[in-house]
Amino acid sequence: MSYDQPFPHAGVQLNHTAVYASDRYLSAEFIATILGLKVGTPFGPFLPVDLGNGVTLDYCDKRDAAIQSQHYAFLVPDEQFDAVIARLEAVGVTYYADPGHTAPGRINDLFGGRGAYFDDPDGHNMEVMTRPYARP
Repeated sequence: MSYDQPFPHAGVQLNHTAVYASDRYLSAEFIATILGLKVGTPFGPFLPVDLGNGVTLDYCDKRDAAIQSQHYAFLVPDEQFDAVIARLEAVGVTYYADPGHTAPGRINDLFGGRGAYFDDPDGHNMEVMTRPYARP
């Protein structure tokens, strides 16, 4: 295989990603509830949460070592953003305007949209936003 050949980027899509959790059921139910989604049927060691673009978050238990925090960002329709914030408030989860979690209870207005960050039960830094980042 030659790495100097052009690669057909348009055909590459993320299909799924594994998300380590101390309790896959708790974490999958948490994110599904916050985002207004459903938890799928277990598949081997994975508990999937299907996103709207064909990608799944495949939650899997990791109990033999500490879970390293990862960042997951979710693009949500503007008309659903307030409902996401309301669900966070309903379950007592603090949201922040920034990824460093220094502005509690506030949202941001990056790229002409709205966004917020929050932790899942294992400390993964989750983000909801209504506009994708403007890339240079």
